[in-house]
Amino acid sequence: MAASLGNVLRQARTRRNRSAVDVARAAKISAAYMSKLENDAVKKPSPQVLHRLSEALTVPYAELMRLSGYRLPDMPEGGAGPSDSIGAALFVDLTDDERDELVEYLAWYRARRRSNRGAGGAA
Repeated sequence: MAASLGNVLRQARTRRNRSAVDVARAAKISAAYMSKLENDAVKKPSPQVLHRLSEALTVPYAELMRLSGYRLPDMPEGGAGPSDSIGAALFVDLTDDERDELVEYLAWYRARRRSNRGAGGAA
């Protein structure tokens, strides 16, 4: 599934344990507008709104602009690699311990999937 602006906003907000109302207030937008953004009901929010959301959620502004369809001067045609920039944006505030735990979990998960495939199971 391709990342959308709404998905990234929602994931960043929930990752930071913040309510939509709290983020909306910090970004100086209404809670109803925040809901529309998270549900991809707004096709091209203004750069000002995206900037305030970027600050409220500590998500790179350029990534929000790219997801909204804006082309930035230093961005190549087609944009940056979405998985790299989105992942970095969502996990920018991880502690070293949290990062170590995620890496350990990922190694366990991948090993489990490999063993399920080897046993003929669908994973």
